[in-house]
Order: sequence, then C-alpha cells, then structure tokens
Amino acid sequence: MTPVDDLRSAADAVVARVGRDDIERAAEYLDLQAGRLRVPVLDDVGIRDVLRSSRRIAVVGASTNPGRPSNDVFRGLLAAGYDAVPVNPGETEVAGVPCFPTLGAAVAATGPFDIVDVFRRREACPEHAREAVATGARCLWLQLGLVSREAGRIAHDGGLTVVMDRCTLIELNRIRRGG
Repeated sequence: MTPVDDLRSAADAVVARVGRDDIERAAEYLDLQAGRLRVPVLDDVGIRDVLRSSRRIAVVGASTNPGRPSNDVFRGLLAAGYDAVPVNPGETEVAGVPCFPTLGAAVAATGPFDIVDVFRRREACPEHAREAVATGARCLWLQLGLVSREAGRIAHDGGLTVVMDRCTLIELNRIRRGG
C-alpha cells in the first residue's frame, strides 16, 4: 500500500465515521474563518451599520421554548426596540407577537423586513435565502454556528448583504459597548 492509498483509506474512514454533511459543514465554517468562502460577508463595521439602519427583523425559527437561543434573541431584539416578527410554522405566537408560517406570509401581513435572521439547520438556509431575496429583504443573517456557501451566494446574487456565524443580540450588545 502506498502513502496515497493510506491517505485515501484514512479519509474514507473519517467520512464513514462522521458523515459527508458534517465534513462539508466543517469545511464551510473553516472557509468562512479563513476568508475563502467566496461569498462577501459583512465585517464588524458593516454589521454595526446594518443593525443601526434596520428596524424590522424577521426571526426565522423563533421558538416559544425559553431554552432555545432563538427565544432569547427574539426577546432581546424586542427589548432593544426592533420590530421583530417570528416566523415558524410550528408556533402561533412568540413573546406575545403573532407568528407566521413563512417569511412570505409575514411580509404579506406586516410588510418587508430589513434583516432575515435565520435560526434553522444549515440545509434549510438556501431556501430561506431565496425567500429573503423574493420578499425584498436587505440582509440575510445566519446565526451563530450557521455557515452556508449556497445560501450566501443566493442572497448576495439577489442583492442582499450577508452575515454568517454571528448572533444579532451578541453583535447588538457589542455595538452598545462601543465595540
């Protein structure tokens, strides 16, 4: 067996053990951190500007479960004065705010959003990017831990700014502290 065969065998073993999707997720995350994602994402200054210039935020995946990060962020955005609207087909309201099953339904009932803040699994992000483009949002924001090259490309090509692997509430608090 050659060294190349050994490497192929080891790579096949890793893929079998952790799964191709986990490897792709890790590769996209590493590409984002290294600036190799090939999708423009906002830096700290851009994030500050988009949060300061935005008033309406759709929170896709918002939950009534107080143990979910989306619940905490949703409540924090409301407390910060944003017009935050929950989007989740499994909820009827979050923190007293009527919830909509889709982004399109939320826009039809309440008007367009500046930011579409996504708390969904990575594989759902491209569809949410398409919805954000179709409904005229200004920014697609993928929450902490979420990186999707495909969603970023869809949003960017549709004229939206893109944020990935950042939490809106953490960033808002950083800006408030002068960071």
